[in-house]
Amino acid sequence: MRPSRRLYGLMAEFERPDDLRKAVRAVREQGYRRLDAYTPLPIDGLAEEMGMHFSWLPLIVLTAGILGAIGGFLMQYYASVISYPLDIGGRPLDSWPAFIPVTFELTILCASLSAVFGMLALCGLPRPHHPLFNEPRFVLASQNRLFLCIESRDRRFDREETRKLLESCGPSGVYDIEDK
Repeated sequence: MRPSRRLYGLMAEFERPDDLRKAVRAVREQGYRRLDAYTPLPIDGLAEEMGMHFSWLPLIVLTAGILGAIGGFLMQYYASVISYPLDIGGRPLDSWPAFIPVTFELTILCASLSAVFGMLALCGLPRPHHPLFNEPRFVLASQNRLFLCIESRDRRFDREETRKLLESCGPSGVYDIEDK
């Protein structure tokens, strides 16, 4: 008995960047939002056509950097003023200029680590196997073909209507993508 497979989405194959851009525009005008394009080269304006305008990553990095700076400063303040105060030459215990190098380093460390791990989390990585890899034609996405995939999780997704819409955009082919 063969295990049942769930439909991940529909994928259309295009030969020219302009055709892909027009297809993305047509799909977005019909109200589809869960879509992605796969290309072997960057295409100007494609991200904007797909509606990718906002990312949480800069806010995550900024927050982690600020928390790292505050943490670095408070760690040194606690050690120098509260836990183990040393009066050397009449200098103040909370001499903040001496705290700057460690505060700066912890700011950079926290911001850079949050950038790496935030990017991995927001991209859903690591994902060793993607359902698109089940389609043999998808190998060409890294060579000379352009693909547009509409996920079945989209609220507007209807298998037949979505297939008709993709076929009306003039692709080389439209493929069912099944998730194992």
